[in-house]
Amino acid sequence: MKAILFDVDGVLALSEPFIAEAGALMFRELYGVDVAPAEFSPFVGTGEARYLGGVAEARGIAIDLPEAKKRTYELYFDCIRGRMEAVPGALALVRSLRAAGVKAATATSADRVKLDANLAAIGLQEADFDALVCGNDVQRKKPAPDIYLEAARRLGADPKDCLVIEDAPEGLKAGAAAGCRCIGLSTTFSAELLLEAGASRVLPDLSGGLAALMP
Repeated sequence: MKAILFDVDGVLALSEPFIAEAGALMFRELYGVDVAPAEFSPFVGTGEARYLGGVAEARGIAIDLPEAKKRTYELYFDCIRGRMEAVPGALALVRSLRAAGVKAATATSADRVKLDANLAAIGLQEADFDALVCGNDVQRKKPAPDIYLEAARRLGADPKDCLVIEDAPEGLKAGAAAGCRCIGLSTTFSAELLLEAGASRVLPDLSGGLAALMP
């Protein structure tokens, strides 16, 4: 294993409940519609355009997507302030990789503004990684493999030598399609769903450190 490609929401940051909260607030504020957090679940990991747009399509609501995303992010930043925590073991793992000779990159479908906010909220920064890859860097979001292929390219690593860590089925499908080994974290979805989506195994968090991620 030469590199680890981290999804961010649900893998480094316990952020999934907050983006669902922000999305629900946005739909209520802009469109007068009450949306349950569970309605966002099929779109977790696919980027906010699909995350919000998928719910809108399912509900038959015509939304102004740029406006909806902008307001959702504003609400999200308020939601996470002083409330969001890192996934157990995430900070120690990321900070241990350089000394272990393992490269690290983020690979999130979220926009850069959300990536930066998530890292700052849990005490990580760009310098802790060898590359930051996000939804702004690719045309096709997860479950397409593009984000993971781009992250591997930036690290100068063959995808087969990279480990993907994901919390969502759509992200695991992306990692598998890129040719990476994949581990799931059951922070958002059940272990059964993650294994079905392509995880080689599932962990509850990252508290086991690098040793727990070895083949």
